[in-house]
Formats: sequence, C-alpha cells, structure tokens
Amino acid sequence: MPDQPGPSSLGRITCVTVRAPDLGAIEVAYTNFLGYRRTDSGAVSAEQAALWNAKSMIGAPFILLSPVSDSDFMFRFIEWPADPDYVPYTTYGWSASELIVQNVDQLADELADSPFDIIGPPKNLSFTDDIRAMQVLGPADEVLYLTQVKNSVPDLDLPSARCPVDRSFIVILAGESMSSMQAFYAQQFDVANAPVLESRITLASKAFGLPAEQRYPIAALSLQDQSFIEVDEFPAAAMPRNAPPGELPPGIAIVSFQCNASADSVNPLSSLSGAPYGERLTGCCRGASGELIELLLPA
Repeated sequence: MPDQPGPSSLGRITCVTVRAPDLGAIEVAYTNFLGYRRTDSGAVSAEQAALWNAKSMIGAPFILLSPVSDSDFMFRFIEWPADPDYVPYTTYGWSASELIVQNVDQLADELADSPFDIIGPPKNLSFTDDIRAMQVLGPADEVLYLTQVKNSVPDLDLPSARCPVDRSFIVILAGESMSSMQAFYAQQFDVANAPVLESRITLASKAFGLPAEQRYPIAALSLQDQSFIEVDEFPAAAMPRNAPPGELPPGIAIVSFQCNASADSVNPLSSLSGAPYGERLTGCCRGASGELIELLLPA
C-alpha cells in the first residue's frame, strides 16, 4: 500500500451491492454468523435502475445489512436469479469486499459450519505479522476478506474494528491492465498512483489452475477516510464479467463511495432518497474494467 493517501475525491466505501438468488438465506447468514443486522428493505426503483443502466432490475426486492457498530456502511443484496456460469475470481470487475474484524481466528471457528465457505484460512500477510486475514465465499458467490489488524502498522492508516465484524475498508478490483486501472482513478478522481507489487493471489490461481506461487501485479490505491481500492492485474485467461442487457452483473455488482467531486463532472445524476443516498445527488460511472461505481456527492 502507498504510505500516504493521495488527494482523492473518492472517500469512504458506503455500500457494496451484490446480486443474490435468495434474500432470506442471505439475511440468516449475515445476521447469525457475521453479526450484521437488517436496516432496510424495499424494491429497486425506476430511478435507481436507470442510473445503473439496468432497467430489467426495476421492482427487484432488496435488503440492506449493516454491522452493529453503525449504519455508515451497508451491503445491499438485490434478489435476482444466480448465473450458473459465474465463477468468482475469473472475470474483470469487483472481486471482493474486505471487512475489518476483531478476531479472525475466532471467526474462522464460528464459520466452520456456516453458509460461508472458508476458501482461505487465517494467516498473516506476507509483509507483516500485524495483519491477519482469511477469505470466505458467501451464499451469493460473493467473496469476503475478513481482516484483523493486531497492531498498528507504520505508514498505514487502517481503521479499527468497532464490533466483531465491521465495515468494508477495501474493495478489490480485477482488470486486464494495471496501468489502465490506475490511470482511470487518477484521471477521474485524483487518486494517486500506487506502487505495483508482485503478490500471490491464491483464489485467482486456484480458479485459473495456475501454480499456488504464481505472482500477480497488484497495487492499493489510497482513498480518503481509511478506505482503499486494491487493483489486481489478472492473467490473459480472465474475461469481462457479462450480464444480459438491463441486468446487473453477478457477484459484487456495484461499489458506492462518498465522493467530493463537483456534480458538474458527473453524469448521469439522480436525486435518490433512502439509504445509502441520504437525499444527496448520486452519480454513476463505469471504470476501466467495466466496474460499476456509484458516487454519493455532497448534499
């Protein structure tokens, strides 16, 4: 990760939106095993669907789930049939959401017999023993990284977990070109370029049938408010994440950020009510990897 945040107009990760075939199963999994709580429910409005260019989603039911610490972050699960061809970590777009947790080893024990499939058991990160993480696959084919910060790490401004499983502080983006991904966020949102490292991505190697020691170019883009986007350059076998016209893509479909950009620089714009919008103007755009980005602009 870069040692200092750049002058980014992108801030806190406010919402991660996931397509899910069964909202009831999602609510049971997140409330019973992650300690989240339902904070709202409803149906996708015509205005939302138009903003996302996903008009087929009008009327689709959704639920919002937040950690017990606060409602400043939420998952939005939208009920929609599963895509049988979708395999996590094989396509471009939003790959995973990383949550800050208090005790990752205890959490691993609690998730051993749960709807969450442990696909990466707890281990310390390669560059520091002060951060320990695990990976799970949820009931909607969403990948979650569950990360414990055991001690402060020099030059990294990381949040503290306020409850056993707290908010998302990193979202992980896969793409074809590291330079294209970094350039997009630099040009559109003044996000400083980050050093590119070579790192193992175990989930991608398993998905592509590559050696476990395979290294991938990765970089962590610093946003405001202790938030980051990790960008991963995937191998040539990766493909764009497709969805039929008018639908959101499978897996993690949208990430919503607080954004300080001028409303004049964002198009289209909508005035949406309810969480996560809070009556603010909201914009939407697609990134270099086809990822859908929702922008919550100043009131």
